[in-house]
Amino acid sequence: MTMKASGMEKTDLKNASVDPTLTEVAPSPHLVEGGRTTRRMMIDVLVALAPLVGAAIYFFRWSAVRQMAICLAACLTVEALCALMRRRRPPLADGSAAVTAIILALSLPATAPWYAGVIGSMVAIGIGKALFGGLGMNLFNPAMVGRAFVMISFAGALGAAGYQDAGSAIDIMTQATPLTAFQQSGVVTGLADLLIGRTNGSLGETSALACLAGGLFLCLRRSAAWRIPASMLAIAALFAILQTGFTAQGWTPAHHLCGGALLFGAFFIATDPVSSPLTPQGQMIYGAGIGALVMIIRIFSGYPEGVMFAVLLMNGLTPLINRWTIPPPFGEQ
Repeated sequence: MTMKASGMEKTDLKNASVDPTLTEVAPSPHLVEGGRTTRRMMIDVLVALAPLVGAAIYFFRWSAVRQMAICLAACLTVEALCALMRRRRPPLADGSAAVTAIILALSLPATAPWYAGVIGSMVAIGIGKALFGGLGMNLFNPAMVGRAFVMISFAGALGAAGYQDAGSAIDIMTQATPLTAFQQSGVVTGLADLLIGRTNGSLGETSALACLAGGLFLCLRRSAAWRIPASMLAIAALFAILQTGFTAQGWTPAHHLCGGALLFGAFFIATDPVSSPLTPQGQMIYGAGIGALVMIIRIFSGYPEGVMFAVLLMNGLTPLINRWTIPPPFGEQ
């Protein structure tokens, strides 16, 4: 059965063909919830990051404050400059630059030099975000783009040895990170220390309880897709069980889950809604891929941690995952 367009519909179509405002289409997705604005989601992320920020300040003191202040000032400045160069109003009020700054700062060690935070912020906002067209257009997680750049550029300062400061008054900063200590000398950090955060490492990864509290808040607020951390942690746990078994002593699967940046990455980095898949099935594949890559890097490479590289690799596969998992139209056989 066919239907003919009425005179009014023909008029609307004619007007739409000449009026560009009627034919302009915004980037997908198009089905949205009115209350879930960008600003509200960014506020949720900042609230969820509060436990991690508090733990970082408690254990690393002014070193954590300095690192977060540097990244925040640099990210906001670069965001404003990029907008002005494009003759647009700086979108600082949406909170996206602040979220990138805090996540970048929490991914750095307390011992990182000031220029690492500045350059990392410039790359995160300028290349990881603005170069792709701004908020919502980036292919890779901006904070991880900046982190990877400074990691490769300043390997001495941000490598495993760079986390230690023998002359520091803070005891945990004189020790190796838990993953490095186990990989190099077989020293096993206590689970209680990993849960609370009494260990060395990047500012946001040391306290597993803080990561869980903030991550669960994000999932309950639906500002993060729960399928991504669930599948990521499940696959990582499976790999850890296959490697170590259910041993009660030594480096157990619980150490793998609580040590390093696995929890921090699962809830706050991998769940970036722009650089992660849209479909539920795609989110499960994406999270499982990150979890598998993290464990492969930890087990088989000389690098003790692999969350940053795993996330960036799966970010690159996100367009393909979206294409592979397109849901069939209603009624299709």
